[in-house]
Amino acid sequence: MAYDRYIAICNPLLYTVIVSQRVCVQLVAVPYAMGILNAIIQETFTFCLPFCGPNVVNHFFCDILPVLSLACADTQNKRLLLFILAGAIVLFSGMIIAISYVCILVVILKIQTADGRQKAFSTCSSHLAAICILYGTLFFNYVLPDSGSSIDINKVISLFYTVVIPMLNPLIYSLRNKEFVVTECFLLASMAYDRYMAICKPLLYTLIMSQQVCVQLVVGPYTMGLISAMTHTTFAFRLPYCGPKIINHFFCDLLPVLSLACADTQANKFLLFILAGALGVLSGLIILVSYIYIIITILKIRSADGRCKAFSTCSSHLTAVSILYGTLFFIYVCPSSGSSLDINKVVSVFYTAMIPMLNPLIYSLRNKEVKDSLRRMFERKKFLMSR
Repeated sequence: MAYDRYIAICNPLLYTVIVSQRVCVQLVAVPYAMGILNAIIQETFTFCLPFCGPNVVNHFFCDILPVLSLACADTQNKRLLLFILAGAIVLFSGMIIAISYVCILVVILKIQTADGRQKAFSTCSSHLAAICILYGTLFFNYVLPDSGSSIDINKVISLFYTVVIPMLNPLIYSLRNKEFVVTECFLLASMAYDRYMAICKPLLYTLIMSQQVCVQLVVGPYTMGLISAMTHTTFAFRLPYCGPKIINHFFCDLLPVLSLACADTQANKFLLFILAGALGVLSGLIILVSYIYIIITILKIRSADGRCKAFSTCSSHLTAVSILYGTLFFIYVCPSSGSSLDINKVVSVFYTAMIPMLNPLIYSLRNKEVKDSLRRMFERKKFLMSR
């Protein structure tokens, strides 16, 4: 991504020539190949060790250092290998990022207008934030493994490179692309159905929610989103565009693109309203019916602790549903509400960035160990502050 930003800012006229489809594929394939190769090497050497003690690691996932702590043999060589491999990979990738941003900084400083410099730098800001968090936490965990921090602190910090970085990815990508809001609606509907099965039919959950059903619940929303996007794109491309080609928006949303057309767009807007309304109502009904049954089941639970526990499994999902459907209602159901386009641009950030950022909260913070570690960390901070 740093190389991509370097070409876009330092060689903008040659960007489409240099960053061809083949180069893009290579830029994606090589990091995955390096990651798989590194993982295979680490796992091969780890599996050569004898493990004769407990099989439970004090961590959220099977990270290499907690796994090595279970071995019954000397692991100094394996830790040295980890340090060398991690150091070489981080140093190599860090040098590429550093050199790219040095060149970018030189080019930005040569731009005479402050507006131009700000515009150029804004394309890199979210990427730089992700780099700082990722490299900072990796440095803490691997370069300084014996820094005196407890395993609980390291577990909490590991959330940054397993949760926060994926949470930042929507900020890097999604603010420029919004074709699959329909997918998000039906994914939330699938999750509502999953919660319904877990709470209302817990004994049959593993039977009903088989692997085949789970695959269908994921593939279905993406298929619906693709069909909706292809329909709107096909009809939008049939319109003539003879004026300016710049839209007043963060990304190519349908309504701002239709505003550039030189022909009547009432039919396209009507199609948008019908499709968005039908798909929104269908996914909304699935969510509504699921939660009606969930509420009925929760109210039948006699103990307050049981009701609280059952409801807590849905709280994050309900938050995501409220934000998504609230913003979609604001923008699409009430397009002539008197709000300016700039306000709509800001509101659109909620369903392109906030919802993907909430997804890790929906899944990861249900883990009891995550909650307990966070609670212990805050309690320790309170204790230290009170002394």
